[in-house]
Amino acid sequence: MYEFQTIYQSIGEAKIKELAQLFYQKVKETPALLELYPEDLAPAEDRLYLFLLQVFGGPQTYSEQRGHPMLRKRHFQWTIDGSMRNTWLNCMFAAMDQIEMDQNTREAMMKYFVQVANHMVNQ
Repeated sequence: MYEFQTIYQSIGEAKIKELAQLFYQKVKETPALLELYPEDLAPAEDRLYLFLLQVFGGPQTYSEQRGHPMLRKRHFQWTIDGSMRNTWLNCMFAAMDQIEMDQNTREAMMKYFVQVANHMVNQ
């Protein structure tokens, strides 16, 4: 990834969609996370996909449909401690491990996910 290239430009929309799908496959295998979701994970997967597209430099569809992301506010209803943060990150990193991308892109994504996960901690 070049200095001024976005993650969206580096890996493309299809890989971002795949990342959301792989992440939710991991959620299905992780009881601590799965219990936070309704039975149907498809809407959450779609929201994550649209959010990641936007955050990583793609279309602004998420904000057009749902408004400002307000991640902390949207997640405040759940207890998120260090353990839950780590569980979420482990699922996301395991999903990322299944997608081919260059190391600079991977590191930029990991840095973003760690920052966001740390921000979500509310306990």
